[in-house]
Amino acid sequence: MARFEPFAGIRYNPQRTRLAGVIAPPYDVIDGAQRDALAARDPHNAVLIDVPSEADGDQRYLQAHQRLEAWLAEGTLVVDDRLSFTAYRMTATDEAGAERHTTGVIGALELSPPGTDILPHEHTTPKAKSDRLDLLRSCRANLSAIWGLSLARGLTDLLPLEDPPLASVVDDDGVRHTVWRIDDPDVCAAISAAVASHPVVVADGHHRYETSLAYKGEREVLDGHAGAAGATMTYIVELVEDELTVHAIHRLIGGLPDDTDIEAALAPWFEPVGPPPAGVAVAAAMVEAGCLLLILPGRDVLLRPRPHDLSHVPDLDSSRLDVALAALPAHTLAYQHGVEQVRAAVASGAAQAGVLLRPATVAQIEATAHGGERMPPKTTFFHPKPKTGLVFRSLG
Repeated sequence: MARFEPFAGIRYNPQRTRLAGVIAPPYDVIDGAQRDALAARDPHNAVLIDVPSEADGDQRYLQAHQRLEAWLAEGTLVVDDRLSFTAYRMTATDEAGAERHTTGVIGALELSPPGTDILPHEHTTPKAKSDRLDLLRSCRANLSAIWGLSLARGLTDLLPLEDPPLASVVDDDGVRHTVWRIDDPDVCAAISAAVASHPVVVADGHHRYETSLAYKGEREVLDGHAGAAGATMTYIVELVEDELTVHAIHRLIGGLPDDTDIEAALAPWFEPVGPPPAGVAVAAAMVEAGCLLLILPGRDVLLRPRPHDLSHVPDLDSSRLDVALAALPAHTLAYQHGVEQVRAAVASGAAQAGVLLRPATVAQIEATAHGGERMPPKTTFFHPKPKTGLVFRSLG
């Protein structure tokens, strides 16, 4: 199994920075306006190195490297004096008003090709990897962690979450992010052994993982060995219900001929059973009825999968819908978080229809991983998202 090891973390100096001003969301959920807002918040915000400005053209990766080196030289960033793991808990309130948390540990996960030690859990959509690879080449550092799920039972219990933490901050969405440094050799050894005892499922950051593999190969060719690039910074969370909140990613359909009856076109695979009951939350109505929800201009229709016609399909809404969509005339498909955002797209005409999916369960994710299969692209959305800037890792 892949090794999981502590490393000398690079962290913001609390004497020189305010953590709330320097952390940032993952690079792939930041648009241009949000990047500019984060950059204006603090001259040392992590976005300035993790998402270098396109306005700087070919020099942006060099400038990210120079900025990282300058922050280290001036003491804005400091390097741990010993190897450590970073325990990391995110605490948020769910839609029902209940407090939920995700607890895991950040360390260096040995890189290996997907399929044995590391298991991607869903297919990815095409995306240019050159940006992340150019940034790795220039900065020689892991700036944001991939997110892995461990099949090792009891991992969470190994993490000493004692007060006071190393740092704690509430983000703009009201999510509390708390970290603890773990440098006790015995505790570190127990964490390493637990993670290395089972495969790790990639929950988020498939492209960063693939880019890290590519960079590892480059270092092996250029240096004769991968060195620190033989591993990548990874946030490992135990694959259990208590530590994960999984949201669905919904579908927006467009580009069909104007006279297309989408409800009828989906009927061979889904039985239309009418609108959801009044006064019941949409998500609850879908779960209760065992249905997806088709959103059309002016009306909603619950769609119940037809078991006989979908018996060969994995037990996932995204897989079932993929089969039905493949039979439609040529169309466009977009992915959207949030029920209201889907409704807005349909109401405005930006999409002809939306389909709401039920979230994949932890049991479905685990079964997919054990079976060596992958879910369709954009099946899962893990919430909340880890922040960039709580710890960085040098690749030498």
